[in-house]
Amino acid sequence: MGKKNKARAGLAIRYLLILIFAVPMVLPLMWMFTTALKDNGAVFKVPPQWIPDTFMWENFTTGLLQIDFWSRFRNTLFLAVIISIGQVLSCMSVGYALSRIKFKGKKLWFYLIIGSVMIPGMVTMIPIFRMWTAFGFYGTWWPMILPAFLGAPFQTFLARQFMSTLPKSYDDAARIDGANRLQVLVHIIAPMCKPLITVIAIQAFQGAWNDYLTPLLYVIARPEKWTLSLAVGRMSSSTYGTQWNLFMAADIIYLLPILIIFFLCQNYFMEGLGSMNNSGVK
Repeated sequence: MGKKNKARAGLAIRYLLILIFAVPMVLPLMWMFTTALKDNGAVFKVPPQWIPDTFMWENFTTGLLQIDFWSRFRNTLFLAVIISIGQVLSCMSVGYALSRIKFKGKKLWFYLIIGSVMIPGMVTMIPIFRMWTAFGFYGTWWPMILPAFLGAPFQTFLARQFMSTLPKSYDDAARIDGANRLQVLVHIIAPMCKPLITVIAIQAFQGAWNDYLTPLLYVIARPEKWTLSLAVGRMSSSTYGTQWNLFMAADIIYLLPILIIFFLCQNYFMEGLGSMNNSGVK
């Protein structure tokens, strides 16, 4: 009984700590939701009003109409899916080359890729903007799509580290049977890298869905190409003041898809991270 009581006490303390640390993360979401259901004049009441006198569910409809939700949703979903596919293909290909093919300068390329992580994005923003503008891609989605097919440093590092742990005897056996490098990657290595592919795809999708700066730079002058992040962000920069209740309503709907994906895929994501950790990716 003593051991059982200790175990129960330990479990109770664990859940209490989880609850304490969860409160600071849950409170902002609760405030967003209650604000979305208020009249705009009640947003700044002192003391704060957590439960509205009248639940204004129509704020969600009005907020979605203001940002032209379905058009922006299609744009964002299209970009997120394409970018996820691009990052999976490019990172898997580069990771395979760096981990399983011998060529001159392989270590140098690996160090350059890892070193690029240390360069702040603000340093390269203007040169990259001038480059895409010179190519005639300003006002298009190409500056968001093409970089995804050129790899991502951190995900490439993960791919290289994960593939380095797989026995090279699989490659040798496939090469003896007449398979080329691409066939080895697609039919032999990729099926063994499902946890890795899951992690790369989820990270790429989340990054593309939440990206605000890149659409702001390249498609701000083309409203028909706006993403949800850009459309919602523009609601808070109105010349005539921000209707915070509508802004919060639109923001909640904007967050819902990525939250749903996280809850549906969190087991696969954690399994992928765990598998990579067990495979030697530190």
